[in-house]
Amino acid sequence: MSLLSRLGDLVGDAFEQVGADRSFGTVEWSNRPDLGQFQCNGALAAAKSLGRNPREIAQQVVAALPAAGTFSEVSIAGPGFINLTLDDTYLAGVVQETADDDRLGYPTVSQPRKHIVDFGGPNVAKSMHVGHVRSTVIGDSLQRLLRFVGHPTESDIHLGDWGTPMGMLIIELHRRRPDLIYFDLDYTGPYPDESPVTLEDLEEMYPAAAARVAEDPAEAEKARQATQELQAGRPGYRALWQHFVDVSIAGLRENFDALGVHFDHWFGESTVHDRIEPMLRRIEASGVARRSDGALVIDVARPDDTMDVPPLLLVKSDGSYLYGTTDLATIEMRVEDQHAQDLLYVVDARQSLHFEQVFRAARLAGIAPDDVALEHVGFGTVNGPDGKPFKTRSGGLLRLRDLIQMVIEAAERRLEEAEIAQDYPEEERRRIARAVGVAALKFGDLSNHRMSNYIFDLDRFVSFEGKTGPYLQYSAVRIRSILRNAAEQGLHPGPIVPPTVDAERDLMLAATRLPEVLDRTVELRAPNHVAEYAYDVSTVFNRFYDRCHILREADPARQASWLALVGMTLDLLALLLDLLGIEVPERM
Repeated sequence: MSLLSRLGDLVGDAFEQVGADRSFGTVEWSNRPDLGQFQCNGALAAAKSLGRNPREIAQQVVAALPAAGTFSEVSIAGPGFINLTLDDTYLAGVVQETADDDRLGYPTVSQPRKHIVDFGGPNVAKSMHVGHVRSTVIGDSLQRLLRFVGHPTESDIHLGDWGTPMGMLIIELHRRRPDLIYFDLDYTGPYPDESPVTLEDLEEMYPAAAARVAEDPAEAEKARQATQELQAGRPGYRALWQHFVDVSIAGLRENFDALGVHFDHWFGESTVHDRIEPMLRRIEASGVARRSDGALVIDVARPDDTMDVPPLLLVKSDGSYLYGTTDLATIEMRVEDQHAQDLLYVVDARQSLHFEQVFRAARLAGIAPDDVALEHVGFGTVNGPDGKPFKTRSGGLLRLRDLIQMVIEAAERRLEEAEIAQDYPEEERRRIARAVGVAALKFGDLSNHRMSNYIFDLDRFVSFEGKTGPYLQYSAVRIRSILRNAAEQGLHPGPIVPPTVDAERDLMLAATRLPEVLDRTVELRAPNHVAEYAYDVSTVFNRFYDRCHILREADPARQASWLALVGMTLDLLALLLDLLGIEVPERM
């Protein structure tokens, strides 16, 4: 049980004793630390429900609290705010329990639910760019958090691999290489194992094909026809498509591996192709979908809507499917085959209307029962110094692999300037620079609320000072060094004793906040709370280290206690950084 929960139970009991509901005993961290470490504001609300004076209720609650053992000071401020300060011996006992717990005081959830995190993945044949950073790092942090708190969780990149872009690539390759056997209707296979195109070829072909299709209706018709033939199962086109997917995934894996992000599933829109026709027949037969000028749509608008919510288009008049169609079929697969209970879509906030349409359609069609949660975890944009979405100097979107290399090179320069790791082997320096660069990129993103747009500030992100990923890494490495030096001197952690100075007390209190931070993070799908807490822990620890000279402490019991605090802080910081997807080097 968390410290706040314990205190809430004690104060709740006191409220109950004075004739009020125990729920009024909720305890929070104080917003006036000069008055107390914790506060309870329930007397004001209780007064309204009981028709009594709030300060009198507060006085009665204080009188009903345990006389000794838990609090060193209890006071009442204003009309009935109850301020609480813990007894140092009680605090040390709670911190000892936390240090002894492999999960640092966080119990697994009592009612786990099967989650699937959809990363709204990149499209086949298109370069990943800076715009993919947020879905990648936010989605990865969420899957780590959900697993840690105890929810069975699977992640799916959900590739865009089945729509008109595939048809565009096919006709573009046919234009360039009409002699390839994939275009010979009389050829029955087998087709070559080696791809006729590289990832670089695809990245060059796609914009060329898109431009031609946009300008020439005849080319657009060819692309549409090729897409239909692909989806209908034309062997040569299916073989080509598989090559497109394979070379694209190989390139995507390089980007994701560089960021330390991994998926349980590499599914795409094509995964649910065979589900679409029976799903559409069932929806139309149920009367949920209707025909409109040859197209099939579901009306999802509601009488109380405050904005225009158009029908969800499932089948165009030419018979082709859209993203909404495959999204519905994917929800069906996740509910029926993967037994998902919570579906999280980590996708740009600008897609909110699309997901509102799809989620409503899924409910209306009976694809997603009411007990299955459908949630769009939206996010803002990564902007340049001008406040607009981040682009290269030439005006194009910066490729993700170039962005990753850019932050690694910046980390190398910063390490050199700070004279960090200069005597290490070259390979180790490179590993450290990579870890620092990726940490700078991830923390620079995750330290912002996901719905906020933020400025990509490379110089600030790679700094070893301030609220940055490298600062937190350096703090963790420093803590590890303290423990290593202590061990070399034959010093070891021991029982945690009551604190005697504020810096020590503040570190103990900070270490007890994990349960509420993680609960709030998961509830709001907002990893910035973990990022903020990690920075707070590091800052509080550094004040403790400056004030409490651990290796020179004359009292063996207090020294051993401090070493236990140091070890717990390292475990806590390492956990928080891991939940953010940030690696801590062994040394720096």
